Amino acid sequence: MSKEVIIIGGGIIGLCSAYYLQKEGHKVTVIDQSNMNAGASYVNAGYLSPSHIIPLSAPGVMRKGIQWMFNSSSPLYIQPRLDLNFLKWTWAFNKSCNANHVKKAAPVIRDITILSQQLYEDIKTSEHFTAQYEKKGLFMLCQTQKLLDEELKMAEIAVKLGLEAREVNPSEIKQLEPNVEINTIGAAYFKCDHHSTPHEFMKEMIAHLTHRGVTFYTNETVKDITIKNQSISTLKTNKQTLTADEIIIAAGSWSSILSKKLGLKLLLQAGKGYRIDTKKQTGITIPAILAEAKTAVTPMNSFTRFAGTMEIAGINHQINRVRVEAIANAANHYYPNIKLTQTEKDDAACGLRPVSPDGLPYIGKSKMCKNLTIATGHAMMGWSMGTATGLLVSEIISNKKTSLDIESFHPDRRF
Repeated sequence: MSKEVIIIGGGIIGLCSAYYLQKEGHKVTVIDQSNMNAGASYVNAGYLSPSHIIPLSAPGVMRKGIQWMFNSSSPLYIQPRLDLNFLKWTWAFNKSCNANHVKKAAPVIRDITILSQQLYEDIKTSEHFTAQYEKKGLFMLCQTQKLLDEELKMAEIAVKLGLEAREVNPSEIKQLEPNVEINTIGAAYFKCDHHSTPHEFMKEMIAHLTHRGVTFYTNETVKDITIKNQSISTLKTNKQTLTADEIIIAAGSWSSILSKKLGLKLLLQAGKGYRIDTKKQTGITIPAILAEAKTAVTPMNSFTRFAGTMEIAGINHQINRVRVEAIANAANHYYPNIKLTQTEKDDAACGLRPVSPDGLPYIGKSKMCKNLTIATGHAMMGWSMGTATGLLVSEIISNKKTSLDIESFHPDRRF
């Protein structure tokens, strides 16, 4: 049965949800507070990475976060503040940083990211999208034996989960990347990973959905939500009042603000990430993560992107130049012949990623509202999980059996 569906949020999660919902015959409207040309869905590293099987809330991360709290250039920066929601999130995050959680989360992350790869390729092929999509794998480049040992342990876990990964020495890395000098003692090579150019896919998806009859309201903010009989009856924006059979909150880091209007205590923090792009010929053809610096490198369509950091400091788009400089320094430290210019650094952009306490997304219906579906909290994995999340949302609203078991993603789960 066809339903009228409103999606709050026009990032990768919202667009993929709209894609599968309209294919099911539903009438879809997307509301976004921006012009839909910036943010995390546009400045991310473009990875579709099953290799990232370890959630952010892993053993030792909280300890590192405390150590890095006084270093504004550190890979993970948690800004301490007297805010009840932040304190609750921090408590839950710390509880999740254990080996048992990692053991349970790893196969769940593997399954949703592999499904996303398959769906991304299906969309690109069936809709004749021209957006870049390549299957060249991912290096975890290391400069210290300590980090190399850690990354090789991760590779062993990945192999046990059926993913293709192996160790590569500097000589093998040179064979795979002959046109760029790399300062490394070795790497874990995850052949299972793919990469893309995010803004190309987003632009084509918006055009496709518009052609298919999806309605877009941009630069429009949801101001109020009215509930009757445990269902959302109306949405009030700064411009109009809307009604629908089903509502989806896919508003990224802003989802927690919207959920409060519903009495839903969704633990979520904004994790800011940065990117620097260079159009110079770098010679890089295989994506890499610079292990010690926690910086991502992606050869995109006509440019190379350096991205990274996780800054838990509330919802804001202020550019911390110290963190931008840290990314630029890491690029030069691992690729000695690459030096990002001041102009490129001045053009750095940021995006806010919605981070749940356990590093797993919220996907599903909450008991608080019968006609509400949550799709947020993907942290650094929004791009890697986007298409699969969209399919799952469509299956939930269409009352179909979901392609994956979504119990681990339940919005009402306890921490």
